[in-house]
Amino acid sequence: MLRTINLKTGLLGPVSFNVPTGTCTALMGASGAGKTLLLRAIVDLDPNTGEVFFDHQARNAMSAQAWREIVAYVPAESGWWSDNVGDHFPADVETETLLAAVGMTGSLAWEVARLSTGERQRLAIARALIRHPKVLLLDEPTASLDEDATRRVEAVIQSCCRSNMTVLVVTHDHRQAHRLARQTLVMANGKICDPAPIARDHP
Repeated sequence: MLRTINLKTGLLGPVSFNVPTGTCTALMGASGAGKTLLLRAIVDLDPNTGEVFFDHQARNAMSAQAWREIVAYVPAESGWWSDNVGDHFPADVETETLLAAVGMTGSLAWEVARLSTGERQRLAIARALIRHPKVLLLDEPTASLDEDATRRVEAVIQSCCRSNMTVLVVTHDHRQAHRLARQTLVMANGKICDPAPIARDHP
């Protein structure tokens, strides 16, 4: 379980909530509500106070590197440190399987500069998953995708949950939240709205 207690930054919180292990929680709210700030605070990219736990492991009791091996964050706009896609992935069967799952078979030979926004996003998700995180934070992972690519990414998210990964996904699409999430958190002005979480009838 991902558990946050009184998590707070200069513009966020305090925010407290739980995400059960092996489930997806949708994070919704208007633009500027604090959703991205919350994801960044959880992964500890911005200065923050409060406590974050995965199961019984406290974020503050481990190094930043160790925490980010547990918690992977895929922002809405991904960063790339090399000109070639293949430099960001190990060349093995698992990589090919993940790329196929997100509809990016054969992309290891491509140049990053030639990728569309949607292609970068799908590759960023695969890049995060190749690390085998226990928690996956996704910031609008399908905002730039067409219907077919959206279905592929949603299937990957559902597969992650079936493999006992914990997923927190920012989305503006209520239908997507209903398809994916067991619970929905709604943010406004940097805080979780009451009542929260909103339970979903989801397997």
